[in-house]
Amino acid sequence: MKQRYHHRISVALQIILLVGLVGSVWRQHWDTAITTSAIILLTLTPLVLKRRLGVFIPPEFELMSIAFIFAALFLGEVQGYYTRYWWWDIALHTSSGGLLGIIGFLLVHILNEEENIDIHMKPGFVAFFAFLFAVGLGAIWEIFEFSMDQFFDFNMQKAMLNDPSGLTDTMWDLIVDTLGAIVIAIMGYSYLKKAGNTSFLEHWIDQFIETNPRFFKQR
Repeated sequence: MKQRYHHRISVALQIILLVGLVGSVWRQHWDTAITTSAIILLTLTPLVLKRRLGVFIPPEFELMSIAFIFAALFLGEVQGYYTRYWWWDIALHTSSGGLLGIIGFLLVHILNEEENIDIHMKPGFVAFFAFLFAVGLGAIWEIFEFSMDQFFDFNMQKAMLNDPSGLTDTMWDLIVDTLGAIVIAIMGYSYLKKAGNTSFLEHWIDQFIETNPRFFKQR
């Protein structure tokens, strides 16, 4: 029942994107149409992973990923929420730090449990890797924003009169990315240490392991 509920919300968000695409084509706003098309393709990534690679994505994480893409790219960039609401960028970057932290944690956890790879990392290192993975990708995204602003005259860094360089926006993005990554790293460390504290992250990890046993051949 819960999985069906998450799936319906994901489909609803994709339908909204499709309606936005049709509206952009109707108004001949081709740049918006191209951007929206790319966003729709991104939201199909979990489906491609499942169908092509046989990787099961927990429905909660799938919904969270699609919702993040919808909020960051469609509402933020296409609909201009980044300029309408000062807190939108901060909220999205905090969420991205958490999402990237979860992905980094799962990646290194897979390597740690794979019997064909002769490594065994302690919980602290796994959590530290997840943290660095999230912060590192966050920094790469800021480089991407800077490059788009410099070479294509975009305003992804949200340059303003009191901050024409966009440095303040970039630093706050990195700070909240780091905070989101720290939260996930701590929760992941708690999971590996079997501290007994239940959390949504533990539920997702357990579900991912149970439904993708080929990635977790026990040593």
